[in-house]
This record gives sequence, C-alpha cells and structure tokens, in this order.
Amino acid sequence: MSLKTRILGLTALLIMAASAASWLAYRALSEDIIERWGQQVAEIQVRYDSARLLQSLEREIGLARQMADSATLIQWARNPDDPALEAAAIQQMESFRANFRDNSYFVALRESGRYYFNNQANDYADNQFRYVLNPDDPDDAWFYQLIEEGRDFHLNVNPDTELGVTKLWIDVLMRGPEGEILGMVGTGMDLDKFLQDIVDIGQDGITTLFVDYNGAIQLYRDRNYIDFASIIKPEGQKNTVDLLFESPDDQKKVLGMLQMLKNEGGREGAVASSFVEVDGRKHLAGVAYLPAIGWFEITLLDLQTLLPVSYLWPLVGVFLATLMVSLLLFHWLISRRVLSPVLALEGAVYQVKQGNFQLPPLPKPNNEIGRLSTHFEAMTASLKTINDDLKGQVDERTRDLHRLARMDPLTELGNRRALDELFSAEIERSHRQGTGFGVLWLDIDHFKGINDEQGHQSGDAILCDVAHWLRASLRPYDQAGRWGGDEFVVILAPCDAHTLSHIGQRIRTHIESQSRAMGMPVTVSIGGHLAQPGEPLDEILRQADQALYRAKQAGRNQLVTSNQGTAETATPEP
Repeated sequence: MSLKTRILGLTALLIMAASAASWLAYRALSEDIIERWGQQVAEIQVRYDSARLLQSLEREIGLARQMADSATLIQWARNPDDPALEAAAIQQMESFRANFRDNSYFVALRESGRYYFNNQANDYADNQFRYVLNPDDPDDAWFYQLIEEGRDFHLNVNPDTELGVTKLWIDVLMRGPEGEILGMVGTGMDLDKFLQDIVDIGQDGITTLFVDYNGAIQLYRDRNYIDFASIIKPEGQKNTVDLLFESPDDQKKVLGMLQMLKNEGGREGAVASSFVEVDGRKHLAGVAYLPAIGWFEITLLDLQTLLPVSYLWPLVGVFLATLMVSLLLFHWLISRRVLSPVLALEGAVYQVKQGNFQLPPLPKPNNEIGRLSTHFEAMTASLKTINDDLKGQVDERTRDLHRLARMDPLTELGNRRALDELFSAEIERSHRQGTGFGVLWLDIDHFKGINDEQGHQSGDAILCDVAHWLRASLRPYDQAGRWGGDEFVVILAPCDAHTLSHIGQRIRTHIESQSRAMGMPVTVSIGGHLAQPGEPLDEILRQADQALYRAKQAGRNQLVTSNQGTAETATPEP
C-alpha cells in the first residue's frame, strides 16, 4: 500500500471521525438548545393562551355579576308572583342579552325553581320562562349543587337537555340585601365556536386545554374528552387530564404539577413545566393556574414540530467542509438566531413576571422565535392594557360601592349608615372643639294614609319631593339623610338654639308651601335637639325623638325642640 493511499485513508478516517464527532456534538447541542428554548416557549405560550381565555371571559363575567346585582331582578326574585315586577325584570334581562357576547342569558329563581332563557335568535321573545327546575331531576342537579355550595361564581360546560344546547356557562349567584341566595343568573357561550376561537386555533405543534380545580377537562379540541356537568359527578367518574397520557409516570407528573400550583395558592405568574409523551411523541407540558376563574391552563408543545432537528441539518455540510468553520458558523448561527433571542425573551418574561410591562426592543430573527417575540410583545401590550383597565375598573367600582353603600337609592340622600358615620364624626368634632351641633328629626304627617289611598308609587314620589325640598332649605354645609320609612334626619353644624329653630321652621314651611303649590299638600312634624359636647349618640337621638313625639302630640305640622315646652307652628294641622 502506497504512502499516498495511507495518507488518503488516514485523512478519510480523520474526516470521518471528525464528522462523526461533529455530528454527535451537533445532535447533543441542538437537542439541548431545543429543550431550553422549549421551556421558555412553554412558559410564554401558557401566559399567552391564558390571556386569550381571560380576555374572552372577563367581560362576560363582569356583565353577569352586574346582572346578578340588578336591583330590578333582586326585587322581583323576592316577589316572584308580582306580574309588574316580572315584566320589569324580563325587560332588564333583555337589555343584558343585547350586551352578552352570545346574546343569550338565563335566570333561575331559587324559591319557585322557574328557569328563564332567551338566545341570540330571540326565539323566546315574550316567552322567556322555559321550565321549572326539579331537585329530583339529575339534569337540574347543577343548580341545587351550586346553591348548596354557595359559590358566588362558577364556570361549567354542560348540555341543557330542555333547551337542546351545549354551552360554556357562566353562573353567578343572585343575593338579597341580607346576603340570602335568591337565585342564579348568567350567560352561555356556544361551545363549538368557543373551542374554535380559543382552543383549536390551528397552531401546529401546540395543544391547549383547560381543566377545572380538580383536573376535570373543561375545554379541549376533542369533545369526547370534555367532562360535561363536572359539578354533579363524583370523583372517580370524571374525565380528568391524566386520561390524555398513556404512561403512569406522565400522569403523575401532570397531576403533580396541578397539585404544586394549588399548594402555591394561585401565585400570580407561576408556571410549572415538564416533559411528557403524547401519542408516542415527546412534548413539553406547561401548566398555569388562573385564579380569576378557578381553572388550570395546560399547553402541550411538540418540540419536534415547532423546531425540528432537521431545521439545523444544513450545518452538517459546513462541519464536513471544515471543522473549525463549522464550529464557528454553528456558534454564530445558534447564538444569533436562537440563544440571543431566547435569552432576550427570557429577560422580557422575567420583567413581565415582576410587573414591568415596558420591554426593551427584542431581537426578531426570521423564524419561529422571531414570530414568538412579536407575539409576546403584542401579548405584553394586551396584558398591560387589561391590567390598567382592571385597575381603573376596580378603583371606579370601589368608589361607586362606597357611594352606593351610603346613599338611599330612592331619595339620593345619605342612608342610615351614612348618618351613623356623620353622627360619629360630629360627636368627635364636638368633643374636640367644645361646640355643639343641631339635630332635626322629621316625620311626614299621615304618610301611611297617603300610601294606602294613593299607592306606594305616589308615596315614593312624595318622599323624593320632600328630600328635594329638604335639601333646598339647608345651608350648603348641613347634612341630611333618610333614617328609614318616612323619617329624615338633619345634622346642623355649626348650630345654636336660634339656628336650630330657624332652620327647622324654614324646612317645615318650605315643605308645606311647595307641596301646596303642587296640589299635593304635605306637612312634616319636626323634633329638634341641640347636642352638647360629650353627649352620647343614644341620648341625642332619644331627645330628638321625644321632641318629634311631642310635635305629633301637639297636632303635627309642628317644630318642637328638646328645650321647648310648646310647639312652634303657624297653622297646626288637626
């Protein structure tokens, strides 16, 4: 054998050895990169899919809660046999139907079991009452189960055999003034359309599903796996997420991730991930808990589809040409097109996790990672908008609730709670400054007779008019409120005995004159008391109440103060 042949043979062996070593190194390196990339992608994809679901549901949930808080529906639910209240309630229901995404709603009353429904096609116009729920009917067990559990909000996928529809239902309990459960309201979204828009969106290599708190499958592209009516099924009979995995180890992994997120108490931004096998292919499973709806979001990434090993095969030819150039080119290509964008994306994910939505410019190579970076920036902008909107809505709702909790809805004066707070503040100020304040207790004369003769609507109108005239008679810094029924209370500060009598007479005469001018004579009896520093609230109210009692005994249409022996009036009413 010639030297040339030996050199050529040795060269060939060295090339083959270098090529084999390069190929093994390439395979090991590429698989490691893909797995690292996959873990980053899984976390981002989980957040993205979660945001899309919440975007679709939060508005519907908010509308359902508003519907459950409707004073019209609550009043009807407490008096379900009143035709007028029922008509007003149905009108209110229809107004909500126009705003729901699916243009449908349902209302179920606890006491009577009556179930009302209308759909997008308005098939049940003027006939919204569909059927009566039966506690002994398994199809109606969901309603009584949710009532028994007392959960204010619940999501479930359930077929309604009476209506012949299968929907993703949003259930919100309707409660009365004392917190008692009066019924349930909500809406339903077409399951097939919802699955198409949120779950089965045609992304190759990405499978998204949603399960409830106990792991029962609620949304999945294959309807055969969906656990319909989960709430009424005992444990052991539900279609849980472990059914998607053949390996017992993979089943334990997924259930373990759910349990881990439960133990963390729904910590915001928490994502668990692990490799599993689905249909004989390796997938990366990412799991996140959505505390707003009590579900888990699970994303399965087929890394072989998203970033196949063959994507990097052209580099093998470079390795065969020259080992050094191959290594340098491979390093440059991977760093530029994979590692740098993924690391930048990782930093951006960490920023968002910390609540910072102002992202630096992300590198966007012309591949899946570049598109993912673009999606992530769009998702971050959307999350920022949602976060800002939610903060604004919460602040506005808090202010509205604070105001409504202290306002009488009929007269728009302060209610009993507001008056209690005003009394506390005035008593504290009086004690601190050593000055008193005035209290006027008003009662509309013969109000029960007005209600009995003219009806409650007229009585309510008189209450509103008296409240208006009362406000007009006061100084800008005096406070008035409705104590209850036909009784009103005024707090005057600063005040002395003359001011107490003067304003009390002004209120009495103004109400009398204005009501006579309107053709509906109304008079009030007034008891006044000048509270002294250190005087307790019970004594203040007792003095004002006794003065009011003396005003009524003196013939009504009177002003009597606690330090008076006689009533003050121009024309006593018999």
